[in-house]
Amino acid sequence: MSLRRADGAPGAGADRGRTGRAPGRRGRPPLTGPQRFLLGGSFLITLGSFAVLPYMSVLLHQRLGLGLGTVGIVLAVASLIQFAGGVVAGPVTGRIGLRRAMLLALGLRTAGFAAFVPGLTSPVLAVGALLLVSAGAALYLPANKAYLVEGASEARRPRLLSASGSAFNAGMALGPPAAAPLVMGSPGVLFSCVTVLFALVGAGHALLPAGAADRPSDRSSDGSSSAPTAGRSPESDAPRPGPSPFVVTVLSVYAFMFFQHYLALYAVPRTSAAFYGAVLTGYAALLVVAQPLLAERVAALSYPAALRWGFGAMAAGMAAIGAGGHVGIAAGGALLCLGEIVLFLKNDLEALARSSAAPASVFGRQRLAAGIGAFASGVLGGQLYGAAESAGSARAFWAAVCLQCLLLPVFLLRRRPARAPEGSRAGAG
Repeated sequence: MSLRRADGAPGAGADRGRTGRAPGRRGRPPLTGPQRFLLGGSFLITLGSFAVLPYMSVLLHQRLGLGLGTVGIVLAVASLIQFAGGVVAGPVTGRIGLRRAMLLALGLRTAGFAAFVPGLTSPVLAVGALLLVSAGAALYLPANKAYLVEGASEARRPRLLSASGSAFNAGMALGPPAAAPLVMGSPGVLFSCVTVLFALVGAGHALLPAGAADRPSDRSSDGSSSAPTAGRSPESDAPRPGPSPFVVTVLSVYAFMFFQHYLALYAVPRTSAAFYGAVLTGYAALLVVAQPLLAERVAALSYPAALRWGFGAMAAGMAAIGAGGHVGIAAGGALLCLGEIVLFLKNDLEALARSSAAPASVFGRQRLAAGIGAFASGVLGGQLYGAAESAGSARAFWAAVCLQCLLLPVFLLRRRPARAPEGSRAGAG
């Protein structure tokens, strides 16, 4: 596969000049070699990561003997590093470039997975290895997305970001079942295989061509990119209606993580573990297939409309889950999938369109927002679910979350619209 980068990709205006209309499916330019490689690499990276990370609590507790309280603290710190650490991606990529940032991130993750092999007999090494992996993840994803959309017009970004999301979600879905036969019986073999996988993917990244942000002439002395943001049209600098994408991302992830964190507690006793696993598999498959198909429709929505559709789908999904039964839980999962597609993709697109900062900085701030939302959901959700169970009705938990999803767009859309691009405001995330 050639990794030669296509230069001077025409923007949406150029496509309209040749065809007389906005580019349709036939007029879309094909993915470049580097873009195809990054999408394939995203699948392999997530496959390797999720072959290990979902089982981390079991390994730390059962194999290494750490108490559950200690395990919880370790995993909370690792999650905080993985999400909040995304804010360093902007300065790092501005200083060393996108390709080198991805290589550094993959180097950290490869070293972390390699350290797990001797760490299987040492809690200190295992915890250190997990923190290395988390630090690498914090740096890699913003740099990966920024390299993927570099040089792409606003019209092409939905397709690229949705394809990236599908690649990551496919790896997340296949990683745990692929590792299940090895994770407890032969974890050393599993970690060795994941280490080799990351080393090979990292070697492939070394062959990627330097992008505009990687060339020294395009970076100022403070490490920020001096090149114009690719794909931004003049109208993208105009005020755009709706609240801050950072705030919306915090609240979107906050609402969504109630489903992620607490569905197992609710669904398994009422159905079965096998049915719960089937729901998760179907959810991942639907996300992989539907996200690229809906990307252009989501991009065409106004931001207020996207909030109404996205949170509305989440509210309907929470209500269906609360209704219980196999049909209600399955339908709720499908509706939550639709809400995730609309909100998560639209938030990233809106953040890019509003900001004059480099894409890696934008994606880093979005990761921080996701971390804040997930943390708040975890803290509050436990209290809510415990109170609902104590009252003898776990369905009340889903009713409370449904009500929040209905009220969030009302709260957000009553806020005054943003008047300036986010990248021009100091400390915006």
